[in-house]
Amino acid sequence: MLDMFKIDKYLDVNKTLAQFLFEGIDYPWEVLPRIEAFIMQLGPMLPAEEFDRIGENVWIAKSATVADSASITGPCIIDANAQIRHCAFIRGNAIIGKGAVVGNSCEIKNSLLFDEVEVPHYNYVGDSVLGYKAHLGAGAITSNIKNDKKNVVIKFPLGEIETGLRKLGAVVGDGVQVGCNTVLNPGTVIGKNTRIYPLNSVRGWVDENSIYKKEGTVTEMI
Repeated sequence: MLDMFKIDKYLDVNKTLAQFLFEGIDYPWEVLPRIEAFIMQLGPMLPAEEFDRIGENVWIAKSATVADSASITGPCIIDANAQIRHCAFIRGNAIIGKGAVVGNSCEIKNSLLFDEVEVPHYNYVGDSVLGYKAHLGAGAITSNIKNDKKNVVIKFPLGEIETGLRKLGAVVGDGVQVGCNTVLNPGTVIGKNTRIYPLNSVRGWVDENSIYKKEGTVTEMI
């Protein structure tokens, strides 16, 4: 395991009910194949006084707000005080954290959204992990499959890591702000508290506490 990819450099695992997903793994993207089984195990154990089971394998906190027009397919857990807004589309294998927002016409698939994540407008989040209080601006998306359909490789200044995953969107660290209409290409990994300017195409590794202005131009946050 490379220290630069240690999970706690990106994510506070205490800010999700799925913290046990991270036990026994080296890299944060390794949770993705575990999400479905985890939901199926945890869902039936959630307290009935706090969660409703809706349909097949969908558990929604009683304090969450879900628009009538939203479409939710299990397995899925939506935690306390989350907001699932108009025409949101949750396609399964999704965990939506406490106080998180999935907004107008957003699509979520095989992803883990930590507490207080905001994907409020026209976002696609597929095969991705979004850390505590991460925010995607309007139209920002995670692209989760390469054009050549080969397995995704994480690229960073010292080399590459083979993930063994055909589908992998992004790992977005705690407190990251992603500007409007930005594309996070397959295998993008962004450190905590970084800011991504709008209209970017981001790939590879971006350090924590940085400002990503355009590809090749990354400055330390002052």
